[in-house]
Amino acid sequence: MSEGQDGAPLAPGLPPGSGERKLPKRFYTQAGVGEAGEGLYRIELDGRPVRTPGRNLVAVPNRVLAEALVEEWQAQGAVIDPLTMPLTRLANSAIDGVAGAMEAVGGEVVRYAGSDLLCYRADAPDQLVALHAELWDPLLDWARESFGAVFVLSEGVMHVEQPPRTLEIVAGLLPDEPFRLAALNLLTTLGGSALIALAVARGRLSAEEGWRAAHADEEVQERLWGTDAEALARRAARFRDFEAAARLFTLLDG
Repeated sequence: MSEGQDGAPLAPGLPPGSGERKLPKRFYTQAGVGEAGEGLYRIELDGRPVRTPGRNLVAVPNRVLAEALVEEWQAQGAVIDPLTMPLTRLANSAIDGVAGAMEAVGGEVVRYAGSDLLCYRADAPDQLVALHAELWDPLLDWARESFGAVFVLSEGVMHVEQPPRTLEIVAGLLPDEPFRLAALNLLTTLGGSALIALAVARGRLSAEEGWRAAHADEEVQERLWGTDAEALARRAARFRDFEAAARLFTLLDG
């Protein structure tokens, strides 16, 4: 584990590439929460504040979230595995990246809404057509009835333009603080849908329901052709991050 210039431990990031990961050894006994001032709470390892990979202080808006981060640190064994610390990685992203790029990150979510997964419907097989309608139509109804956002649908992959007013409404629904926006952006990119992400963030869907809606095509493929163990493992790893992003909203409201 590397240290910042002030000697504070740095939170682990994910190494580039897909090769074997060399994990740092656990170097601390106790993780805890400390006050960082201005209503923020910091993560401490044996009393020393933790910093992000970008060397910013890991400080979060409430104690409930801070305690959840501490649980991830305390749960580490002989080595520190960032893959098992999805909330910590999300907090690092919010602090190092999203906080300084709110407009750009929000724009990415709106761009997803402009070509949202839920707007592109299969015309075959019948099982997939039915599942799209079952899982996706209620979310489109929710967006229209709750916010006035009307989305245009298309069969197949032919691009369809969404009404400018709809995208303006989506932009107005974006969080205005970095932790929530980081979580919403992660939900969007992992699920391929801004609508699913907003539904999970606002409690319309659970993380499990949102994940199923985002993977309707895979569900039908598995019904018809069976499962692939490697694909299931990759999806499970991605769901861990999706679930953490959904949980962050609950923690921030705690």
